[in-house]
Amino acid sequence: MSQVMGKNVSRKDGRAKVTGTATYAAEHPIPGLVHGYLVTASIAKGRIKSIDTRAAEEIPGVMAVFTHKNAPPICPPTNNFITSKIYEARLPLSDDTVHYGGQIIGLVVADTFERARHGAHQVKVEYDSQPPVVEAKNATFQEAPSMFGESFTFEKGQFATGDFTAGMADAAATVEATYTTPTELHAPMEPHAIIAQWQGDSLSVYEPSQWVMGSQRTYAELCDIPVEKVRIITPYIGGAFGCKGFPWSHAILCVAAARQLQRPLKLVLSRRQMTANTGHRSQTEQRIRLAANAEGILSAIAHEVKSCTSPVEVFTEPCTNITPVMYAAPTMQLNQELAVLNVGTPTFMRAPGENPGMWALESAMDELAWALNLDPVELRLKNETKEHQRKGLPFSAKHFADCLQMGAQQFGWKDRPMQTRALTREGQLIGWGMAAATFPALRGQASVKVRLLPDGTVHILTAANDMGTGAYTMIAVTAAEALGVPVDNVRVELGDSQLPDGGMAGGSMMTASIAPAVMEACQEVLKTANCTTASAAFDALRQSGREAFEATASTAPGDEGKKWAFQSWGAHFCEVAMDEEIGRLRVTRWVSVMDIGRVMNGKTAASQVRGAVIMGIGQALMEACHFDPDIGYPVVYDLATYHFPAHADIPRIEVTFVGKPDLNFNPAGARGVGEIGITGVAAAVANAVYHATGKRLRNLPLTPEKLTNQ
Repeated sequence: MSQVMGKNVSRKDGRAKVTGTATYAAEHPIPGLVHGYLVTASIAKGRIKSIDTRAAEEIPGVMAVFTHKNAPPICPPTNNFITSKIYEARLPLSDDTVHYGGQIIGLVVADTFERARHGAHQVKVEYDSQPPVVEAKNATFQEAPSMFGESFTFEKGQFATGDFTAGMADAAATVEATYTTPTELHAPMEPHAIIAQWQGDSLSVYEPSQWVMGSQRTYAELCDIPVEKVRIITPYIGGAFGCKGFPWSHAILCVAAARQLQRPLKLVLSRRQMTANTGHRSQTEQRIRLAANAEGILSAIAHEVKSCTSPVEVFTEPCTNITPVMYAAPTMQLNQELAVLNVGTPTFMRAPGENPGMWALESAMDELAWALNLDPVELRLKNETKEHQRKGLPFSAKHFADCLQMGAQQFGWKDRPMQTRALTREGQLIGWGMAAATFPALRGQASVKVRLLPDGTVHILTAANDMGTGAYTMIAVTAAEALGVPVDNVRVELGDSQLPDGGMAGGSMMTASIAPAVMEACQEVLKTANCTTASAAFDALRQSGREAFEATASTAPGDEGKKWAFQSWGAHFCEVAMDEEIGRLRVTRWVSVMDIGRVMNGKTAASQVRGAVIMGIGQALMEACHFDPDIGYPVVYDLATYHFPAHADIPRIEVTFVGKPDLNFNPAGARGVGEIGITGVAAAVANAVYHATGKRLRNLPLTPEKLTNQ
């Protein structure tokens, strides 16, 4: 065995990305390409009274202008998470109703991008407008429904055990506080883009998709053609974080327009359009109530959440998912409510639910630790739960205590004074904070083909994809380990629906799903060669004169979910420096320790945690999207106006893994790592701010005016 799993292996796709040879969706050279540009609503609620396209149609090079009056045919899909899924249940251009600011109301197609854009600006629209609801304080909240059925990760928020009143009554200390998060925008480096090409009755789609086979089925339903007539090509994705899992309205419209025109059509969204049309993380308001005895043992936990969706789709930010898996309590109450706003549809965004949920819960746990005069680490160790309190199942493997203890030792936590405003450095207040991290371990079905070639190389083929997480490298490492060959001898081909179904790159499930399939396929190809080692198989192949030995294998979850609950764990420790005179807050030191089962590639796994921590620091200190109360459009409109961290804002982030395989979960023993790193980050920062200043901030982001006004 080559024993490369867990080692620091450089990215297989790294050279292609830094030299510009990696081909993203908008970069595929398709002959005869024409260009589209969206027309979007300038009101947030009402109807289109009239829409005049004559000036646009007269522009040289403009080929078509689509509106609700001449919308290309689109068939409604099943819109079920198992078979097909679109982000907005309302199909584009289906009527004259405007539900939110920036909604797509037209598409101009021309021979150049510039002419299409100019044409879109010439479309004249008159509206019958109504006052929109764009702020949660003006909305009506109701019990949140389940998303995609009870079998998916979000269950209905209503849940209760024990007598909550009694649990609170005899407590030595209680916390009751409300924590809020603002709307946060997706901002992947690669904008949303699509090329749709029809060849007769067959469709090729070049689009960044986190779920290749799901997109194939969805477009087949939308176009009412057999699945085998649709090909999805997405070898590289320039970041996704949840917003490129399913087709958005712009992509659906592009495919339908290309079919009607019988020309390959490219549509690339502007950053301004992305703020309204490609998802965001909903704002949340979370009320946490905790009660504990004098020793710090919890007797009651209540977690009540409000989030917002759009008029055209149901999406709940499932913050209460984390509560039953974190801390044991005989009494627990969970509730989620949802309101409809005239804004674009929210969607999955790195650790949906877990991220804002942990912001509230871990902030409240810190408040409880101070009320009890207990070390926050000790409080968490006292109360960790050994089972999923909603499912009633033990965890398959849990090393949360190791994360807390290793992190505390690495950070030097024992030297933290248990009083606020006690540390200073160069005229600034210094604070230390910590918080836990968690994310469910998910796994799906996956298939892989392995080919042994006469030159001694291995070719891995699967429709799985890499959205920047390191899947190319992880798959190569897994095959190299299973076959005992150098990683450099393994070539990986991803992101094409003509390859075996590789599952979904979402929910941190890609590694857990695909690694067992790679391992199985490698064993099968050795059986095909009637050999026990890859070297013998290569020798046999050369002697046989055959082109290749190949085998395909599929793996899927079994009955293990009836025995175990699957979850990953972590702990963050951070230091902040606060200049009170100007409200300047800097994160100056960071340590994260993660329990994610077996680490497949130390280098890319640590990179995932660092990226997630950086994203969490942005959430803590900078990120917020506000909507114009009149037109409902986000007031931020590009990467300059939506603030997020630069390198100068981020300290060195030390990442350590417990690294113990979870073989109850899958044969590789690996759980996901893409999302857990962001959970708890904002709480760790806010808890450090309290230690530094004595100011308890409960509303993100922690901007200078909030830091100086309390």
